[in-house]
Amino acid sequence: MIARRLALAFMMALAAAGGAAAQQWPTRPVKIVVTFPPGGASDAAARVISGPLSEKLGQTVVVDNKPGGGTTIGANAVLQAKDDHTLMLSNSAPISIAPYLFDKPPYDPLKDFVHVAYVGSVANAFVVRPAVPARTMPELIAWIKGQNKVVPFGSGGQGSIGHIIGEMFKAELGLSMEHIGYRGAAPMFQDMMAGQLDFAVVTLTEVLPLARDGKLRMIALTSTQKAPSAPDVPLVTELGYPKLVAENFVGLSAPASFPPAAQARLHKAMAEVLADPKLVERLGDLGFVTRPMTSAEFAAFVAAQVQTFQAPVKASGAKL
Repeated sequence: MIARRLALAFMMALAAAGGAAAQQWPTRPVKIVVTFPPGGASDAAARVISGPLSEKLGQTVVVDNKPGGGTTIGANAVLQAKDDHTLMLSNSAPISIAPYLFDKPPYDPLKDFVHVAYVGSVANAFVVRPAVPARTMPELIAWIKGQNKVVPFGSGGQGSIGHIIGEMFKAELGLSMEHIGYRGAAPMFQDMMAGQLDFAVVTLTEVLPLARDGKLRMIALTSTQKAPSAPDVPLVTELGYPKLVAENFVGLSAPASFPPAAQARLHKAMAEVLADPKLVERLGDLGFVTRPMTSAEFAAFVAAQVQTFQAPVKASGAKL
C-alpha cells in the first residue's frame, strides 16, 4: 500500500511539473519570423502586434525579417529552429503559394506547420490608372474584352498573390490577359503612373495612398468583408464573383512539433491582444480586417485557401 501511494505521489508530482513547465511557456524571448523585407504589410502587422504580445506573454517578442526564396527561406528557418520559441508570421505567400512554385515543394504547409492564431486579412485590389474608362467590374471586363489584344496585368512579383488572383480572374471570365511580374509594387506603380501599364492586382495596403490621392483607381476588393480603410470599394462577392475571393491573411504559425500547451497559451494571448480596439484600428489603417477565430478555424481557413490556390498557382507557370 505504501509503495502504491509513493508511486501515485511520484506520478502526480511529474504531472504537476509537466503542467507547470507547459504553463511557463515562453521561457525566453520569442522570435516572429517575417518572410518579407521590412516595410511591407506583413512586416507592419508583425510590429503592431509584437509589443502587446510581449506584454501578454511576459517575454520579449522580436521581429526577424528573413526574405528570399519566394518567402521559403523564412519558412524553412522556422522549421529548422526547433526551439519552440521561433514562430512565423504566416501569410498566403509562404503557405498557400510558394510551396507550389517548386517542382518538389520544400515543405508541406499543412503537415509541417501548426496554424495557431489568426490575426487578420488584407484584401487585394483590382486597380486601374485613371485614364482607363472603367469604374466597375463589368466595365473593366468589357474594357479588357474590347482591346482586341492581350492585355497586360501587373503584380508585385512572379508567383505573388496578385499574380495568382489575376490568373484566377483570367480563367473565370475567359479573358485574354498576360502577367507582368515586377520586383515589388513600387516599380509597378511607377509604370502605371507613366502610362506604361493600365491594370494591376495588388494588396490594398500598398495601393491605398495612391488611390486616396486619385493617382490610381480601385475597382473591387477580393475579400468577404468590407475594409475600414476603403469602405466604398465593392467586394467581389457583392459583384457576383465569389470565386475571386482571395484574402492575404496573416497569422502566427509554428512547426508541427510546437507543444499543445504552448499553442493554447499563444492563442489566448493573441486573442487578448486583438481585443484592444485601438490595436484593431491600427491594423485597419494598414488595410487589415480582423475577426475572431479559434485555432481549429484558422487551420481550416488555411487548408481551404491552400486547396483553392493550388490549381491557379500551377496553371500560372510561375516557378522558383
